[in-house]
Amino acid sequence: MHLLGEKYLRKKALPLLWCPGCGNGTILNATVRAIDNSGIRERLALVGGIGCSGWIPVYIDADVLHVLHGRAIPFATGLKMSDPDRKVIVFSGDGDCLGIGGNHFIHGARRNIDLTVIMVHNQIYGMTGGQVAPTTPTAYKTKTSPYGNPEMPFDACELAWASGATYIARWTTAHPRQLSKAITEAIDHRGFSFVEVLTQCPTQAGRVIHGTADPAKLLDMIKASTISVSAATEKSAEELAGKFLIGTLHHDTQRPEFAGYYYEKIHRAAAAN
Repeated sequence: MHLLGEKYLRKKALPLLWCPGCGNGTILNATVRAIDNSGIRERLALVGGIGCSGWIPVYIDADVLHVLHGRAIPFATGLKMSDPDRKVIVFSGDGDCLGIGGNHFIHGARRNIDLTVIMVHNQIYGMTGGQVAPTTPTAYKTKTSPYGNPEMPFDACELAWASGATYIARWTTAHPRQLSKAITEAIDHRGFSFVEVLTQCPTQAGRVIHGTADPAKLLDMIKASTISVSAATEKSAEELAGKFLIGTLHHDTQRPEFAGYYYEKIHRAAAAN
């Protein structure tokens, strides 16, 4: 096993439960490298939601909470508030984060609490059979939209920005080095950090939405749907239609972080009495 695997993986939990060709292994790899780069293992806690991506933290040998559907961020918020020195990383799928957990997502961002939220975006509810998700493109067929999805999808990064997140990045599983760097930056940032990862789901989104279960073809499709932030500045609105911006989209170091601000108020009130 690779040295980082020996150091960080929970070997009793192996083998990985994901389908062949799933991108969650790449995200696990990128996260482990980011944790190692940040040197935070001794004060690390991980929270996983429900869904395929919610199992990512289970394979990392650290303190882990595997929680209720849509409730990863409030559990992480309670953990951070009870132990502000912890670095807390949340793993959530697009349905878990933006569907049942959407209210918690926007309020976590609004508070600017120091959490790193990694949202796995595969355009579908993967573990539960392939239902339409908040990120499923309009008109795409799924198990629960056989005539085409009638809804508009969320742009998760725009939602995070509008809600108050102070670090926002988007990458794909076709960009593992850039993804790991973004997760490192998100961990080091003091405030609500959001990293969206566009990834392939051969079993559900691949077969049902895109008509192929070939992971390589799906990765090519993902790459073709993206454009870097720097390259986008030279493109027209027509050329950017249907493209996902990748890179660091927003980084604000001025807004106060919630847990620190909260405890500062408490200490001032205690001192005044």
